[in-house]
Amino acid sequence: MNVLMVLTSHDALGDTGKKTGFWLEEFAAPYYVLSDAGAKITLASPKGGQPPLDPSSDALDAQTDDTRRFKDDADAGKALTATVKLSDLDLSSFDAVFYPGGHGPLWDLAEDPASIHLIENFASSGRPIAAVCHAPAIFRHTKGADGKPLVSGRKVTGFTNSEEEAVGLTDVVPFLVEDMLGKNGGVYSKGPDWASHVVVDGNLVTGQNPASSKDAAKALLKLLS
Repeated sequence: MNVLMVLTSHDALGDTGKKTGFWLEEFAAPYYVLSDAGAKITLASPKGGQPPLDPSSDALDAQTDDTRRFKDDADAGKALTATVKLSDLDLSSFDAVFYPGGHGPLWDLAEDPASIHLIENFASSGRPIAAVCHAPAIFRHTKGADGKPLVSGRKVTGFTNSEEEAVGLTDVVPFLVEDMLGKNGGVYSKGPDWASHVVVDGNLVTGQNPASSKDAAKALLKLLS
């Protein structure tokens, strides 16, 4: 199994002067679910190199067994510093893709031409695509073979409006994931705020929030088995 993980390169939280990036748990939990199952993982980002880490996800109260494992894993840490530039990838060499969230993807991966091409390429070839929390932002502009939004008529989830309101960023983010998925025709569902909720529709896997990241990776793994 060759699995691609795509992380954000965006580090500015709107006009707040604060930093954002990828959410550590949403990277670490899937990374170990997949690697422990024998997957070869390639890390990529729009700009390549070290992707920015959302400082809030590095706070003491945000740590999990997986994030602590990552911090003790020199090889994984080294791989993270040298992500491949998204536009340089040979897409044919991967069996599936996983997008971790964090607020960063709202600004770059949602709009990135290389990411849009990647997702449409994987979708047309029937390869699994997984995205968790804010990462379903990647479906903002992606189209299916019929020219309709890729999520149109598909069961999906992603970070809820109420969760965004709880973290106080409703008026900061460029768009709300829940609203965008619905506008694009997605059959959106959600569980309780901050609880794991994963939706699988064909080869499309989406997770609602950080707590969903491990279960989303397990769902992706099931599609690959």
